[in-house]
Amino acid sequence: MGTKIPVSVLVVIHTADLRVLLLERADHPGFWQSVTGSVDRVDEPLAETCRREVLEETGIDAADHVLTDWHLQNRYEIYPHWRHRYPEGVTQNTEHVFGLLVPDTVPVMLAPREHLAYAWLPWEDAAGRCFSWSNAEAIRSLPARAGAGRPGGANRQHP
Repeated sequence: MGTKIPVSVLVVIHTADLRVLLLERADHPGFWQSVTGSVDRVDEPLAETCRREVLEETGIDAADHVLTDWHLQNRYEIYPHWRHRYPEGVTQNTEHVFGLLVPDTVPVMLAPREHLAYAWLPWEDAAGRCFSWSNAEAIRSLPARAGAGRPGGANRQHP
């Protein structure tokens, strides 16, 4: 059994015109997702986890862009084929959702052990390609989140 902590982040990397970066998993070809990753230690701040995972998986330095906590948590069952990474008896994970606004489709440097390919897609296409329901749902919420603060949009907490 592993030692992975069942607390993770999901980072939806997107442009202002709602193009979303997706990554194809190396361990499951055909499975596309946003950046994800678990905290390294129980006291690691979630924003730090986001910055670390984004840099490791894409080469993008999140400190150069706008990282926003969406204040959204998902709790889900860990797929049986990945449970060996966690302590014995752990079957649930809590995922915290963040957005990372980048100015354009910035260059990506994949971690070859983790991902095979990447694509910048319109949000609708990205949501349809995700294998994870929580990832797809987060991407589907992007237009409303991006519209906040615009004329006719909801009030916005963060830029």
